[in-house]
Amino acid sequence: MEVKEIQYAVHKNAKEHGWWEGERSFGEQIALCHSELSEALEEARKGKGFTETYYREDGKPEGIPSELADCVIRIMDMCEHYGIDLQAMLLEKHEFNKSRPYKHGKEF
Repeated sequence: MEVKEIQYAVHKNAKEHGWWEGERSFGEQIALCHSELSEALEEARKGKGFTETYYREDGKPEGIPSELADCVIRIMDMCEHYGIDLQAMLLEKHEFNKSRPYKHGKEF
């Protein structure tokens, strides 16, 4: 599957599960992405390994990889909703970043 196909499938699933009943603001959606990243941080603070996945009793995957995936899923969902071609932009930004100087010319 290509990124654009996953993006479409993610958004379709979100709509089918009621996440787009009523409009959510762009700011709220960004905050939800932040929350997934914060959950990944909390997993690290609990001492979970970067590649460690564990499962709740109901089968839901937990851990850093799961929380990072949740963030990407939210981003893909937003992109499909707003008509953003994430796949094309990923490729464009990657090409641009290859042309940038070491550490973008900064010392930090």
